Amino acid sequence: MRHEARQTRLRPTLISFDVFGTLISVRESSYGAFEHILAETGAHRVDVKAFWEHWEHRNIAHYWKPYRTYREICELSLEETFVHFGLTGEGRLINRYFDAFPRFVLYDDVVRTLDRLSRRYRLAVVSNIDDDLLALTPLQREFDLVCTAQRAKGYKPDGALFRYLIEHAGCAREEILHAGQSQFTDLVGGKPLGLSIAWINRRQVALDDSVPRPDFIFADIKSLNDLVEL
Repeated sequence: MRHEARQTRLRPTLISFDVFGTLISVRESSYGAFEHILAETGAHRVDVKAFWEHWEHRNIAHYWKPYRTYREICELSLEETFVHFGLTGEGRLINRYFDAFPRFVLYDDVVRTLDRLSRRYRLAVVSNIDDDLLALTPLQREFDLVCTAQRAKGYKPDGALFRYLIEHAGCAREEILHAGQSQFTDLVGGKPLGLSIAWINRRQVALDDSVPRPDFIFADIKSLNDLVEL
């Protein structure tokens, strides 16, 4: 479902972006922190990538439950992941992950693409995160709208965070284009609400049969330049 060659380009009023995995290379940026976490539990032979993916899976599961902060969810998910891998460790070790936020890396196409799009469109970020943690990331730019789980008191999968986006967008939902990488948060939460979504599949993973279909599929965000009028 690639829509890269279009005779008529889109003219949204607002373009919103997922942050982790779409603008920030979160896996590669945080593997080092998780290696430290595993080292402190003596688990030197555990695959850090497998550990990270299970931890993220648990985060997403908790997004569906009554609101608690991202910090709290990450700590709880770490405790559960220790148990899953048969390890003994404390949830407080998740602070190694939070401490790494200022060193996270933006994808190469982010600055140029956001600068270009911002000349014509209002831009927003929509992130399953706490405000103070978002401020620690290298995403040091002004957005027209900032939507966080803390502000919405809810996360993406059940639609809470996207409802916050729609309510504060200052335009009709049909005028919003959302770009995000997560099938199980961006697509699952946004499509049932009628949002147009460009799935940013940077990792080239298969689209799960259980999730709603995206409107567009791109390998990066610079491809949005070919989708909208500039």
